[in-house]
Amino acid sequence: MTKIGKALGVLAAAVALPLAVNGTAYADIPFDRPINGNATYYDNSGYGACGTWVNAATEMLVAVPASYWTSPNPNNDPLCKGVSVQVTYNGRTITVPVKDKCPSCGSGHIDLSRPAFAQLADPNLGNIPLTWKFVRS
Repeated sequence: MTKIGKALGVLAAAVALPLAVNGTAYADIPFDRPINGNATYYDNSGYGACGTWVNAATEMLVAVPASYWTSPNPNNDPLCKGVSVQVTYNGRTITVPVKDKCPSCGSGHIDLSRPAFAQLADPNLGNIPLTWKFVRS
């Protein structure tokens, strides 16, 4: 094999490895599987786990439990690439994009932005039981 052929083989492997890793992680997201859990809300602003500025006091978004994140660098996590959460409470359903991580949330607990929570229930409730699932956006 020529030096160019070997170099191309190494290059192809280097490109394929991250694609395979990202594909596997994305496949690990339990899309369309309802989760019975609960939601709280937050209204902070700053950089979210996906590396973009978020304002949970004014934007529709969700922070999902840390247990669903698969990348050491959350900015590159598959959850930050076209993934939303569909939330149903008391006959109302909303869909909000994943833009943040909730480090203190258990696997069934999501943290909605204040406006998203308000679309479902009175924020004075603070914590509501609901059903949610990951969906592609």
